[in-house]
Order: sequence, then C-alpha cells, then structure tokens
Amino acid sequence: MASTAETRSSATDRFLTGVERVGNKLPDPFMLFLILFSITAVLTTAMAWANVTVQIPGAEEVTAIKGLFTAEGLTWLTQNLGANYLGFPPLATVLPILLAVGVAEKSGLLAALIRKAFGSAPRWALPYAVGAVGVTGSIMSDAAFVVIPPLAALVFKAAGRHPVAGLLGGFAAAGAGYSTNILVTSLDALFAGITTAVTETLPNAGAPVTPVSNYYFNVVSSIVLMLIAGFIIDKVLEPRLSRQGVPVDEVHDDDADHPGTVAGGTPVATPGVKSAGASRPAALKSELEPDEARGLKWALIVGAAVAVVIVLAVVVPGSPWRNEEGGFLPRSPLLSSIVFIVFTLFTVPGLVYGKVVGTITTGRDVPRVMGEAIKDMAGFLVLAFILGQFIALFNWSGIGQWIAVAGAGGLQAIGLTGYPAILAFILLASLLNLFIISGSAMWTLMAAVFVPLFVLLGYEPAFIQAAFRVGDSATQVITPLNPYMIVLLTMLRKYEPQAGLGTLMARMLPFVVPFWLAWVAILSVFFVLDLPLGPGNGIFIGG
Repeated sequence: MASTAETRSSATDRFLTGVERVGNKLPDPFMLFLILFSITAVLTTAMAWANVTVQIPGAEEVTAIKGLFTAEGLTWLTQNLGANYLGFPPLATVLPILLAVGVAEKSGLLAALIRKAFGSAPRWALPYAVGAVGVTGSIMSDAAFVVIPPLAALVFKAAGRHPVAGLLGGFAAAGAGYSTNILVTSLDALFAGITTAVTETLPNAGAPVTPVSNYYFNVVSSIVLMLIAGFIIDKVLEPRLSRQGVPVDEVHDDDADHPGTVAGGTPVATPGVKSAGASRPAALKSELEPDEARGLKWALIVGAAVAVVIVLAVVVPGSPWRNEEGGFLPRSPLLSSIVFIVFTLFTVPGLVYGKVVGTITTGRDVPRVMGEAIKDMAGFLVLAFILGQFIALFNWSGIGQWIAVAGAGGLQAIGLTGYPAILAFILLASLLNLFIISGSAMWTLMAAVFVPLFVLLGYEPAFIQAAFRVGDSATQVITPLNPYMIVLLTMLRKYEPQAGLGTLMARMLPFVVPFWLAWVAILSVFFVLDLPLGPGNGIFIGG
C-alpha cells in the first residue's frame, strides 16, 4: 500500500511539474497580457469589420462588437489610457488595504498577534484553520484575496510550517470556494437579485429566490470545502514544496544575506521555521515580551472600540450606511465600505501597537511604513497598467458577452435534458469562468438564458443558481485573467523570485479538481434526495 501511494504521489508530482514547466514557458506576465491585448485588439477589429453582433438576453437591441483598430476604438484608447489604468478594479481594493496592512505588519502588531493566537496551537490544525478562514473570507468580498494569503503565510511561519503553503492555501481556499459561505453575504443578495429579475417575467417560476435560498446548500458546501482545503494544504501542497526545496523565508533581490537565504537564493536553516526536507521544529512559543504584551493589549482594546463604533453606526436608525429602503441587502453604502472598514481595523490598532512598543514614534513613521508596503508591491503596480488596458478592452469591445452568449447557445443546441444538462451547465460556467472573472457579470448573462430554459424543464430557479455557484469559483484560481493571481504572484516572488504563472497554476490545480468534484457531488446528493436548498426552496417546481 505504501508503494502504491508513493507511485501515485510520484505520478502526481510529475504531472504538476510538467504543468509548471509548460506554464513557466509563458512570457513574463507583462508581456503575456500585452500579447493578449494585441490578440484581442485584432480579433475585435475583425469581428467589428464583419458586423458581428450579440443579442444579450433581456436587451431590446442587439449589441455590435467594437474593434480597437477602428476610428472609434483608437479614440477610446487614446482618451482612456490613464482611466483604464486607474480604473483597474483591484487597485481600489489592493492599495488601501496594503497601506493598512503595512502599518499593522511593520509596527509588529501582526507578528505579536499571530504568536499569541497560534504560538501554542497544534500545527496539524493550522491548514484546516486556513481552509476555514479562506472559504468564509468572501464575507470581505474581494478584500479576502489581499488579506488572507499573507496572514496565512505569517501564521504558518510562526508555527514552524512552510509560509508558502499558508500563502497559496489561503488564496486557493478564498478563490476556489468564493461563491459559498456559512454566513449570508452580499454575494447571496446579489445573485438572488439577478435571479429574481429574470423570474419576474416568467409564469410559474416556482418559489421566490431570496438571499437565503441556497443557505442549506452553502453551509454543507462550506464545511466540506474547508476540510478538503485543509487536507490538500497539509498532505499535498506543503509536502510538495518541501520536496521542491522552496525557500522558507522571504527573499529580497537587494539583500542576498537576508535570513533564510544566502547569495543566489539558496535556503539555509532559520530558527523556528521548517526547512525543506527537515524535521518539524517545535512550534514558536507564544510568550511575548512585556512591552509587546502591553502593546497587544491596548491594540486589541482600541480595535474592539473601533469595531463597536462601526457596529453602532450601522445599527442606528437612519444610518447613512443603509440603503434607501433602510436595509443593507442587496446593495447599500455599508457593503461598498468594506475596504474602509478593513483599512480602519488594521491601521488604528497598528498605530496604537507601534506607539506603545516604540516602532512608530513620530508622524513621519506612518508614511514610511506605508511606503515600504507599497514598495513591496511595485511590480504589481507596473503589471496593473497593462492588465487594466486588457480588461478595459475586453469589456468595452463586448467580446466577453459574445463568448458567454455563444457558449449558452451551443449548450442549448445540444438539447440535453435531465441532470446531464445541469452538469453540462456547470461545466460551461467553469469554462466561462476562465475568461469572465466577475461572478455577478457572468450570472447576469447566464441567468437570462438558462433560468427560463431550466424552469421549463421543471427546475426551481434557486437550484439553477446553486448549480451556477459550483461552476463559478473553482477554476478562477488557475486563470491568468484573474487579476488577483497577479497579486498572489507578486507575494510569492518574495519567497521564489523566479516563480511564474506556471508555478501558480501547478500549485492551484490540486485544489481545483477536488473542489469541483466535491461540489458537484454535494449538489448531486441534494438533487437525488430532493433536499431543500434553503428555507422554502427545493429542487423541482411544485416538489
């Protein structure tokens, strides 16, 4: 049995190594997206010259594909070059959070907090804790992709485990499980609103869809995916990193003698951190120095006070964070203020801690530590320029909508019925997810086509929405078109300067396939047993 397991492990290693080798032969990310931008420019121009149009379901008029190398396209580009860059969606999330995390990290708060919280925790539980935090991280919306991975790396490092396993595992859990949560999130409200907009025009469309229509399904999915994520981090990702000899401490190109590396990036032993191929050391002790303990106490007190103020500002009648109806779902200023809330909850306690322990003594220290955080992400800021141009062109031209509608039409043409049609729908969503990263944008397009189609076959709209969730998340952690993959690559290069997109793809694949299969299995169990997906919502209309 041991020999069989070793053979399977070797076969898996060879496959993933092949994926990594092929993927890393792709051009540097900047050049890759420049090439993709050029291909999209030529393709959209050809489609525009051919008068290609797309009929978006629900729209009264057809939409014509617009090409870059036309008078309209070139004018658009020259007028919007800067706006495309500054309008690159992750910038609005990444940069403020980086400034805040920079204060909390450089002041020493994060290290002290992690040592206190996880220093005496059993190492075996940490991968599962990262899996749980990652899968539930979507409550922070896109901020989860920026906050969770580096914190998970710090937790692993503090416990004597491989920080890269925490970094990548946190991202995989947050991304591949993004569409589910044990809590009701803004995404539930957003999906429900899109589904309801479609069903309003349908006779006999089944039970109304609400933000809790998939709640039972989400709870089961979240728990299963948390456990799978933890298992993969512990048994697949971290052992493979050790076999590959990935450095366990940060690498800085301008500091070859940084602890954990020698000139050329060769890993050396670091106290309290597991070296590749070495036995695990004892977990880092949780005892803090007196000034650290005092600083952490005051930081937590002030942080709790800030949280209380935010909660009071939310619950008070007439709160400006409420929507016009006086609530918070599906849209409200509160849900649009997640970045501000995260920024405040990192910055204020970080400043308090730094003042108490002496790492932040004057006002000049604040922009200094913020600047150091931004400096660490300078490579991403350069990449964001071409990424912003590519995504803006993709959206402006209408080619993304054309791909989605064409794919939906092809699935309809197959004429599948019954549960195989549901599986084909999930597979299509997974494939489209490689190109259209926004779940709400993709569901807007797909719901308009497939909700009426499957309602005619007798399925509840809430069930179709649940099936979409399965296909919407798992594959987004292996596509270069996901801008947060580039953020992750920048973080990874602190440990592996030579890491490329192929490195990320190879290390994300062990999460994608099990997540996808497990999620499909969960949906299948609900289908076969005809279980309720949420309060008042089942599988079949009238069932």
